[in-house]
Amino acid sequence: MLSESMQEKLNAQLNAELYSAYLYLSMSAYFEACSMGGFANWMRVQAQEELSHAMKFFDYLAERGGRVTLTAIDAPRTEWASAVDAFDEVYRHEQKVTALINNLVNAAEQESDHATRSMLQWFVTEQVEEEASAERILDNLKMVGDDGTGLLMLDRELAQRVYTPPAAEGEGAGG
Repeated sequence: MLSESMQEKLNAQLNAELYSAYLYLSMSAYFEACSMGGFANWMRVQAQEELSHAMKFFDYLAERGGRVTLTAIDAPRTEWASAVDAFDEVYRHEQKVTALINNLVNAAEQESDHATRSMLQWFVTEQVEEEASAERILDNLKMVGDDGTGLLMLDRELAQRVYTPPAAEGEGAGG
């Protein structure tokens, strides 16, 4: 069973993941309006990933006998100055989420909540990937600058991204 404190912290993270999905949907809408369908696709897939992250917290809370508490989600920005501006925000946002996950791990360790700490390791690994992906795209955008050909090539690359649901616990473990 989860402590009241851990339950509150996990609910806060669940809601933070929902905000992340909302932010990336807003960015997808921005890129659609800019006729950058590949960038819009990347953001839409990112929103789907964030929703799946939220559901991992939702399911974990329920599995551990906790109570899920959904709160209001703040409205995200709707405009960015450029693709660089948007991906700079993506990168900074993912760094913030990493800090939130790290704080949860620290709290689980303080409470000797080994089950929660174990569950959170998936998110620790995931955040390394999230930050690296955002940073790579941001670096590429900075390299191409305002070059239309470079932006078009990146747009086409990002259009190829598809949502792949995370594997269920235990899948691929050979047993």
